[in-house]
Amino acid sequence: MSQISFLALFLYLLIRTEFAAPGRLISGDIRLPYPVSIFLEADPLVAVSNALSTGALYRGLLWSLVVIIPTLFLGRVFCGWVCPLGTLNHWFSSFRSESKRGVRRIESNRYKPWQALKYYILIGLLVSAVFGSGLAGVLDPISLTVRSLALSVLPAVEYASNALAGEPGEAGPLSLLRSGLHWVLSQTILSYRQPYFRQGFFLGLLFIMILALNFRITRFWCRALCPLGALLGWLSRWSVLGMEKHPSACDDCNRCLLHCQGGDDPIPGATWKKAECHLCFNCVDDCPESGIQFKFFPGTPTTAPAPNLMRRRTVTSLAAGIAVLPVLRGSAGFAVDWDSRLVRPPGALAERDFLERCIRCGECMKVCPNHALHPALTEAGLEGLWTPVLAARIGYCEPSCVLCGQVCPTGAIWEFTSREKAWVVEKPDPEARPIRIGTAFFDRGRCLPWAMASECIVCEEWCPTTPKAIFLRPAEVFDPEGRTKLVRQPHLDPAKCVGCGACEYACPVQDRPAVYVTSIGESRSRENQILLRRPRRAPA
Repeated sequence: MSQISFLALFLYLLIRTEFAAPGRLISGDIRLPYPVSIFLEADPLVAVSNALSTGALYRGLLWSLVVIIPTLFLGRVFCGWVCPLGTLNHWFSSFRSESKRGVRRIESNRYKPWQALKYYILIGLLVSAVFGSGLAGVLDPISLTVRSLALSVLPAVEYASNALAGEPGEAGPLSLLRSGLHWVLSQTILSYRQPYFRQGFFLGLLFIMILALNFRITRFWCRALCPLGALLGWLSRWSVLGMEKHPSACDDCNRCLLHCQGGDDPIPGATWKKAECHLCFNCVDDCPESGIQFKFFPGTPTTAPAPNLMRRRTVTSLAAGIAVLPVLRGSAGFAVDWDSRLVRPPGALAERDFLERCIRCGECMKVCPNHALHPALTEAGLEGLWTPVLAARIGYCEPSCVLCGQVCPTGAIWEFTSREKAWVVEKPDPEARPIRIGTAFFDRGRCLPWAMASECIVCEEWCPTTPKAIFLRPAEVFDPEGRTKLVRQPHLDPAKCVGCGACEYACPVQDRPAVYVTSIGESRSRENQILLRRPRRAPA
């Protein structure tokens, strides 16, 4: 019941990570009524890695004490009773498979040396965090689950539901049933419009692979790969709740291994691996002789409180954590001007600070009302994998929206207001400096008024800034027959453009738009500007 309740709460908050209001939003701050990022803020791995990479603890991450303190007293209770990914792994592990039958099932639930792999992964991630990287978010289970469900699973469910609804006007009982089911889904879990995300298939495939591994080995992710589980396992060495075995009551039936979730060797005669136990208590329930008990301050010498790590592999993990950041940032991907389409959300920190804090959770992408934010692939180099970037051709940044800053759990996107964003104001202040995420440029060779003598004012109509950054100027042009024609040609005032991408989104020219947004001119960077205040000197 605990696992079901926390998983339901997690899914509910994830589904409510959106502002369901089609069309343009009105001015004024938009707030979500739910603490949608509370699971991420209570994640100890997020808190520790963020503190190591930034030298400070972001305010919301103090919720991690809610998990850390019980772990110090009880052990890895979070893994067995709360973690949503652990619950999903537990559920998929319950399905029978040929590799987990009879003696093979008993043997698969014994402790294996490869279960120490997660500790080496944790060491590498924490060392890289010390040197200023947020790579821990790539493998953090809460971040991974949010990212996978929000960017792949839920969009796929929505597409399937829309296909299930069928065409409007269809008759018959089957059509009525399909429409009714689609209506129920639309009122509960579906977004107000179909979301599309880049790399959705790849993220979904990785998630399916993690779940499918449970058919072979019970909770393989939790046992072998989870860095959060490794951190909680290390903290549990000081817990006062432990296992007490009574070998005299054991008849070697091995029933205690049938449903063991952690692979921690609860059988008498073997050393109990305290750091691996998920406190599922299945061994206590399955023992017919009551030979296993959990109690405070147990009196047993057959307990290994800490994981047994090999010195050589630990040193290798330390070296890998030290080396990964110079290798990643030594490539051209970390250069400011490597990819001009690296447009970050409004309120994003400077690139180096942003990569220190961003955990690739996908919350900002899920909450974006226009689905404008997408996971990066190579735009920010390998270190920036799955960090948010603006894809203006798919969606634009809503002028009055401030939700991405509200849901970010680590401060990679600071919590700003619509007044600070200053894209739509009733009485513009000439000295105000709005948040800028880029600048739009025209490709006159593709623009209809410039290249084809055709009237088009779509970009000017869609420009949301006050006053408008795109203005029209009448000009005489020649049509294909050589006759003069008066058309209004669009021009851009770069001082007023904020890079929202609305013009690129609405441009009627298909394939490659005639107006596009790049990151130059963004507020978060002093160097990535059209004109620097102090021009660089040419080399002698």
